[in-house]
Amino acid sequence: MDTSAKNSVITRSDLPLRVINSTPETIARAQKKVRRSFRQIRTETVFRRTLTIMGLIMIILVLGILLTLIIQSLPSIKSLGLKYLWGKVWDPVQDIYGAWPFLLGTLLSSFLALLISIPFSLAVAIFLGEYFPKGWMPDFLKNAVELIAAVPSVIYGFWGLAVLVPIVRNLENHIGVEPVGVGIFSSSLILAIMIIPYAASLGRSMIQMVPSPLKEAAYGLGATRWEVIRSVVLPYTKSGLFAGVLLSLGRALGETMAVTMVIGNTSLIPKNIFAPGNTMASVIANEFTEADKPVYLSALIELGLVLFLVTVVINLIGKKIIDRFTQ
Repeated sequence: MDTSAKNSVITRSDLPLRVINSTPETIARAQKKVRRSFRQIRTETVFRRTLTIMGLIMIILVLGILLTLIIQSLPSIKSLGLKYLWGKVWDPVQDIYGAWPFLLGTLLSSFLALLISIPFSLAVAIFLGEYFPKGWMPDFLKNAVELIAAVPSVIYGFWGLAVLVPIVRNLENHIGVEPVGVGIFSSSLILAIMIIPYAASLGRSMIQMVPSPLKEAAYGLGATRWEVIRSVVLPYTKSGLFAGVLLSLGRALGETMAVTMVIGNTSLIPKNIFAPGNTMASVIANEFTEADKPVYLSALIELGLVLFLVTVVINLIGKKIIDRFTQ
């Protein structure tokens, strides 16, 4: 079959069968469409490979951080062994290193902050996502919550020393506790304020994604607003809400500057939540520049390794819980 047009030969492999023996204009449009299709395929291939490379880079980065921490911690691991994790004394002068006071202080301050922040985060999420999703007041509150996340942690530390610590000291006077002011409780309050935006923002987004027919069906059956929230909204968004809580916990575990300024910075095991303490992040920040011995420096880096592993374990447990809720 002759497929020539204006002295240019076009093969069957170049064009669809429906344009063979068509006009030159139709053939030109078909050629342009074929070239555009090939260009789209190439673009899609490049995009997919770029995403794959970026994902591999993130995996390599995390593994590189872990490998660096392990290598730098080897002198401490060889010298102290597993007793490093359960040791209750931290005395660099006598080369005695125990991470238990800092591990306990990290877990106490982070989980206490999480317990304090959850009611506020959930309340803000429900208010912005269900009761008042639009308007000047919800917009103002949403911007205020997002601003909390943008404030540098050192500002929170200064505010805690100037405002929060005296308030906690007066509270300790009234309940018969030694009025120190700084301690686990003060740092937990600071952390609770800092992590509220993470769970609140994610929770608001999840609540707004609840399908309207589900809520309208509940209202049609005579349910009140509270019953709809309790029986429809919260069960539908429970995995997302828990993911926000998990994100907040990860933020609390790694916070350094604000906690360092109000926790008291003592290497003793805290006797109660009002006692001074220390976290793994704060002791690294305080003593890293003072580490003048190889084992001392390695012990501090091993603290970072322990904090890294604790964060990974907590996130894995949280993801398992989220998967179970989702199923």
